[in-house]
Amino acid sequence: MKKYCLPAFLLLVFETVAISCWLALDNIFYLFNFSYIGCSVALGVFLYIKNYKNARRVAQLLIGLYMLIYLGFIGNENMQIEGFWYYLFTGVFEAATIHYAVAKIFGPLIFGRGWCGYACWTAMVLDFLPYKTPQQPRKKIGWIRYITFTVSFIFVALLFLVGATNMERIMFWAFLIGNIVYYLVGIILAYAFKDNRAFCKYICPVTVFLKPMSYFSLLRIKCDKTKCIDCGRCKKVCPMDVDVTDNSRKRKNGTECILCFECVKNCPKGAL
Repeated sequence: MKKYCLPAFLLLVFETVAISCWLALDNIFYLFNFSYIGCSVALGVFLYIKNYKNARRVAQLLIGLYMLIYLGFIGNENMQIEGFWYYLFTGVFEAATIHYAVAKIFGPLIFGRGWCGYACWTAMVLDFLPYKTPQQPRKKIGWIRYITFTVSFIFVALLFLVGATNMERIMFWAFLIGNIVYYLVGIILAYAFKDNRAFCKYICPVTVFLKPMSYFSLLRIKCDKTKCIDCGRCKKVCPMDVDVTDNSRKRKNGTECILCFECVKNCPKGAL
């Protein structure tokens, strides 16, 4: 039963968030929202334990499609970073601000970049592309993410400064157009760099929040040095170029780990 502790723990975390938000904000939507997400994540990890090949993909589709289609297109909520800035500027703690607090600011202290591996609707599509492991050396252009982060902030700030009307409608169109741009850029980069996760590594503005908090993540892949034979297979299959054989917090690309468990699945000695 010990192997089922991880999905049970993750479900408990999300249920705690669900009940807390429901009671604090007096809105039962948050109970259903975070319960659904927690069940989806726990199901993905459970299926992985059961050796189901597409376990993580199940969680990705369940959560990604829910957030993109139901919350985004049907609910008219901008769950991208512009939506976060919008609610932050209006001083309202709901929707995107709660989403960012749980998934991308404080949540990574527990599950690191788990958002990127199990819930992101952009990565959900990009992971279907053919380059699941990088075919080229990593580029030194990660600084671009800080530009996209700044541009998103300035865009929303300018809307408030010029007194734009019908802001919620603008946010919806920003969500729609933003997703189209993200998918196009992500697909182009994937084929140009032969790396499905090129967008995540170099462009995605959300990683500005995720990376520093993930440094302190509770859940991490660790290596049993007594079993490791230095075959290098874990590094070859890692989509994010993480050196999981180094157990230190400062390991190469350590804050990039999306907990996909590809390294664990491919380790011939069960050292991870």
